[in-house]
Amino acid sequence: MNAEPVNPPARGRPRGRPPLPLDRILEAALELVDEQGADALSMRSLAHRLGSGTATLYRHFASRAELVAMLVDGMFGELEADESQPWQHVCSSFAQRAFDALSRHGNIAPLLIGHIPMGPNALAQREFILGVLLDNGFSPQVAARSYATLWHFILGFAMQVSESAAAEPDDAAASAAFGQLDPTRYPATRAVADNLPVELAEEFNFGLRLVVAGLERLHA
Repeated sequence: MNAEPVNPPARGRPRGRPPLPLDRILEAALELVDEQGADALSMRSLAHRLGSGTATLYRHFASRAELVAMLVDGMFGELEADESQPWQHVCSSFAQRAFDALSRHGNIAPLLIGHIPMGPNALAQREFILGVLLDNGFSPQVAARSYATLWHFILGFAMQVSESAAAEPDDAAASAAFGQLDPTRYPATRAVADNLPVELAEEFNFGLRLVVAGLERLHA
């Protein structure tokens, strides 16, 4: 997957004297994304929400990409490192916490597609996980690929959060439909119909165990 790094602006003194604090701007941006989706976030829509002009935002961010980078990095700042644990636990804990954070803000995930988070919080998380893997004997190549696989697993499930919430009422109907299929043509599906569809969080937890188990076998 080709992705381009996006660096948040340095947290130095902003140009000029903006009347709105940075934290308030980011809070409003997150509210906008939560309510209307990632595509709704623009400098103009955010300024309108704040009752301000775009010039105020451009004193903090040179572009929408910089705004997005800082907004995304705030999510990484919510993740606490789980130190002094086996590497398997560290990877599982990181994945669960990242998924939970993205689930709380389901519309943030699309902002991460096609971009490599390069903010200070994201870099610190990546450094921590890679360091744990290297310290436990993973080669640089395998450590890098392991982190990438873990992150894209998290992101792939996070992308489904908002869609899953909207479709949840259809689960019972889907299960009933599976149970009514012709057993001579779909015997396997009929056999597991009571277990379909699988709830998203359960899918995530099951898949995460498979990913970590796969890394264990690769590392053995």
